Amino acid sequence: MTDVTGAPADVLHTLFRSDQGGHEQVVLCQDRASGLKAVIAIHSTALGPALGGTRFYPYASEAEAVADALNLARGMSYKNAMAGLDHGGGKAVIIGDPETIKSEELLLAYGRFVASLGGRYVTACDVGTYVADMDVVARECRWTTGRSPENGGAGDSSVLTAFGVFQGMRASAQHLWGDPTLRDRKVGIAGVGKVGHHLVEHLLSDGAEVVITDVREESVRRIQDKHPSVQAVADTEALIRTEGLDIYAPCALGGALDDHSVPVLTAKIVCGAANNQLAHPGVEKDLADRGILYAPDYVVNAGGVIQVADELHGFDFDRCKAKAAKIFDTTLAIFARAKADGIPPAAAADRIAEQRMAEARRR
Repeated sequence: MTDVTGAPADVLHTLFRSDQGGHEQVVLCQDRASGLKAVIAIHSTALGPALGGTRFYPYASEAEAVADALNLARGMSYKNAMAGLDHGGGKAVIIGDPETIKSEELLLAYGRFVASLGGRYVTACDVGTYVADMDVVARECRWTTGRSPENGGAGDSSVLTAFGVFQGMRASAQHLWGDPTLRDRKVGIAGVGKVGHHLVEHLLSDGAEVVITDVREESVRRIQDKHPSVQAVADTEALIRTEGLDIYAPCALGGALDDHSVPVLTAKIVCGAANNQLAHPGVEKDLADRGILYAPDYVVNAGGVIQVADELHGFDFDRCKAKAAKIFDTTLAIFARAKADGIPPAAAADRIAEQRMAEARRR
C-alpha cells in the first residue's frame, strides 16, 4: 500500500502518527551522477543540532532504508540526552553496498546534502563508513565529525565506544553480582569489527573469558591470532546458547533481542554496542521476566558520540575518556530508577532521556 506520493504508507504512518515518529525533518537525497541515494532523518533539535552517524548499507528496499534512518535518528536523541550532550538526534543512511558503489564523487555529493541543512545535522561514521570517508565528506561540509587527526578530527570513535560498553558491563556486574570486575566471567561477543575487537581487549585485560562470533571469518581470525585463548563459535545462534555464558554483547546490527533469541539466551546480562537491540516493544519485559539484566544499548554505546561531539570544540582524548567513564554511573542510575519505578531498565532510561528533552523544550 502506498500513499498519493508513492511512498509506503507504513513509513508515513511511523513518521506522523506512531509513537516511534515525531521526527522534525526527513530528507531524501539523490545524485544520479554518483549513484548516491541517501536518507537524512532529524528526530529532535531540542537539546541542540542533531548529531548522528552515516550508515552505508545495502538495504533490501528504499522503505527499509527510511525505516532504519527513522529508528536510528530517534535512538540518537535518547543517546545524546543520556550522554549529557547538547545535541539532538539525527542519522543518515546511504543505500547500497559500500564495497561496490562507494566513491569520492558519491561522498562529496552526500557532503553537499548535509551542508544544505545549515548545521541542523552533524554527521559522523557508522556501519560502512570510516574516518577516511568523513575526511572526504568534510571537504563539502563543515558539519562533519569523525575525521582523521591530520584533518583536524579525533580519529576512530570506536575506541571510546568500546570503552563505554565496557563501563556498562562493569556497572551491570556491580548491580547483579555486587562487584564490577569481569574476572572469570564468560562474555560472548557477536561482532568483532570496529567496536567489538576493542571490547575484546578490555575484557581480556580484566580477566574475562571471551567467546566470539562474526560473519567475517577474517575478523575472527584476527582476534584469535592475537589472543589464542579466545574461543569462537559458528554463529550468533550458537553464541546465545553457550553454556555458562554470563554476559551477551551484541555488537553487530540491531534487532538481536527478539522472540526467538530471548527464550534461549543463557546469559544473565545483555550489554553490547549494537544500536536498536530490542526487535520490538515488549522484548525488554521478556528479558526482565527471565531475570536477564538489560543495559540499554544507547546508554552504554555512547562513548563514540561523546568523542565526535567533543571534536566540534577542539578534541581532547583524556576529557572524552573521562566523560565516557561516567557511563558506569549512568548505567547504575538507570538500574536504580528501574527498580524504584518497577519498570525494565530500557523504560527507565527512556523516562530519564525524555525528561531532559522536555525540560529543554520548555526553556
